[in-house]
Amino acid sequence: MTTMQFETLAVEISDGIATVALRNEPVNAINQDVRHELADVLEILREERVRVVVFRGAEDVFSVGADIGLFEEAQNWTTQEFRTNSRILGRVFEGLKQLEKPVIAAIDGTCVGGGLELALSCDVRIAAPDATFGFPEHNIGLIPGLGGCSRFVQFVGPGKAKDFIFTGELFDGERARELGVVERIADDPMDAADDYARDLLPQPPQALGLAKRVIDSNANQNPQTASLLESLAQSTLLQTQDHEEGIKAFREKRDPEFTGK
Repeated sequence: MTTMQFETLAVEISDGIATVALRNEPVNAINQDVRHELADVLEILREERVRVVVFRGAEDVFSVGADIGLFEEAQNWTTQEFRTNSRILGRVFEGLKQLEKPVIAAIDGTCVGGGLELALSCDVRIAAPDATFGFPEHNIGLIPGLGGCSRFVQFVGPGKAKDFIFTGELFDGERARELGVVERIADDPMDAADDYARDLLPQPPQALGLAKRVIDSNANQNPQTASLLESLAQSTLLQTQDHEEGIKAFREKRDPEFTGK
């Protein structure tokens, strides 16, 4: 097991599972320190020893999003400075989407604003039934600017995205599952996410990674392009040692031992 402590985050890597815990007390606000440390952690998550990633907060708060103090500071930035600073977190969110390994969010308590944008950049979200979701940015005259508009609409559709963002209405975990914002509900989402991650470990890493990239890439593609991407990914996997091992294990009636090669 490897443990790395940052000022606002903690990372633990054990048996191929990297757990990233938000530790910016008391509400896991995403300030500049968190942004820079998330960028540093992304480089760790790209390492080959990491097979599955789990993001988690505390029991009563995943993240409330951007620190209000950050917006006060941003009033003194030029528009170019604002875009530069925003790109730090934007690259993290996009990096998680491009990571060819499953990324799971374990959500308990409050998950709003930038915290929800972080969760939306993960692949699978597991939430407590009474977790709280929403985009309250309109309260300070802003919009969700790092995926809250552009990514949220892909989950709930234009009408519902506008409704929630216009009003800032909050919704719980059960409603989030109905909307398609979370995939699973669990009384203890952190334990459930750990179990989910362990269940994925025996799976062939390249197949999981390419499945993720193809599904994400095909979200807005025409059927012909989507089919081509699937075919290209499959032709790559056909040449892997894991595919060969899977066939051999099937013939020998045993569990396969995938290595990611």
